[in-house]
Amino acid sequence: MVRISILYPNNAGARFDVSYYVETHMPMSIELLGCHPGFRGVSVERGLAGAAPGSDPAYIAMCHFLFDSIDDFLAAFMPHAPMLQGDMPNYTDIEPVIQFNEVLLSR
Repeated sequence: MVRISILYPNNAGARFDVSYYVETHMPMSIELLGCHPGFRGVSVERGLAGAAPGSDPAYIAMCHFLFDSIDDFLAAFMPHAPMLQGDMPNYTDIEPVIQFNEVLLSR
């Protein structure tokens, strides 16, 4: 199984509309990508704080998709990439960091 992490860095002056992301963008993403047989789940997280007391989080928000394989994710995502990426200006001006991860342990 793989986890596709989409991380939105907490850059000074950055704009991120959490309500739009959670209430509009993510339901659309889940509807489009969740139909693929390799889809296993998704989670969305909002950064609260950094490790040092009173410090800001490194990321404003994170999204983690679970798929059977990278190929399954790409097969689900690529047909909808223009729509999903085109929606990004509606909730952020941040360039996300995207990372593909092999899930070695999950409970």
